Amino acid sequence: MQPAPITAFSLVSALGHDQAAHAHALQAGASGLRPQGFETAALDAWLGVVDGVDDVRLPAELARFDCRNNRLAMLALRSDGFDAHVQRAVVRHGARRIGVLVGTSTSGILQTEVAYRQRAADGALPDWLHYRATHDTASLAQFVQAALGLDGPAWVISTACSSGAKAYAAAARLIALNVIDAAVVGGCDSLCMTTLYGFRALELLSNDVCRPWDTRRNGLSLGEGASFALLQRDDAAPAAWLLGCGESSDGHHMSSPHPEGAGAVAAMQAALVDAGMQSSQVDYLNLHGTGTRNNDAAEDLAVCSVFGSALPVSSTKGHTGHALGAAGAVEAALTLLALRQGLLPHGLHCEQPDPTLRANYLHAPQRRTLSVAATNSFGFGGSNACLIFGAAR
Repeated sequence: MQPAPITAFSLVSALGHDQAAHAHALQAGASGLRPQGFETAALDAWLGVVDGVDDVRLPAELARFDCRNNRLAMLALRSDGFDAHVQRAVVRHGARRIGVLVGTSTSGILQTEVAYRQRAADGALPDWLHYRATHDTASLAQFVQAALGLDGPAWVISTACSSGAKAYAAAARLIALNVIDAAVVGGCDSLCMTTLYGFRALELLSNDVCRPWDTRRNGLSLGEGASFALLQRDDAAPAAWLLGCGESSDGHHMSSPHPEGAGAVAAMQAALVDAGMQSSQVDYLNLHGTGTRNNDAAEDLAVCSVFGSALPVSSTKGHTGHALGAAGAVEAALTLLALRQGLLPHGLHCEQPDPTLRANYLHAPQRRTLSVAATNSFGFGGSNACLIFGAAR
């Protein structure tokens, strides 16, 4: 692919509402995970809940979209002046030439869960529930498009944990095909009961803080988050570059990874080919790194197969939790932040490194000038994605 300029990006997670908060947390080794419940769920779990979401007020013309997921998305649209960057792109390209391609998994399911708790004696749902504009997966793209006043192609990618990363790849293809001149990409996913109890039923939710690459790891910590990026074909001074995208689907199992990371290997190799690069040219890799025993072991095999065991790697899920359909977008933004700041984040809570894992896992943050960084996102059903970014310089 031709490198795609990234004009701007936003980032909201349990660590804070902008890039500065995240840069500070990564350097300080701070975590947004807390032992807490959510809504009516009183689970023995550590969660990454974003503060201030329920304080967001949508404009009257967007009232039909009002739900936690879209309020979280609005925080990210306003973060770091992202919406202003988009409006300048509208002046340059026109609203019809800017696409919206975003990822989510559960979208506004919480809104329907709340509605069911308030249904009438005859079972009727309350009048305030606007299913299509909140619960429906497509509502996220519709909301972002309406909030930014855009009129180009818009859709949602829902491939579990790879959703937000695959949005970058889809947008790059549309720009290359001259269907659009720019795109708002990224993802947003908020917590809900379906997610929390679903992962508990799968026995994947840890009752401890998640510990990727630690010998004691026993599951993931769920979080929520949102991130958006603006890709433009003709930005002369971008914040960063999208150099390559790799996607694969191994279809090994509904919820377990291929034990040898076959699909992960294919995605990483495809990203390198797309970028026209050798594995030795990558300076840092943000792992999918969920903290489950099988996922970490399979990813370690895959990473060492493609990059060897010297490349610095880490999982940032100990900072933010696993943001599901937004994880690929949130971690893409954290990787872009690493490039901008010259900061390699370390993997939190790995206090007893698993000796069977061979990757060069970082146990302390490092300051280093980075030219190229990659990020992995692997979803249920074997849906895999790898993105490679280049520094603006």
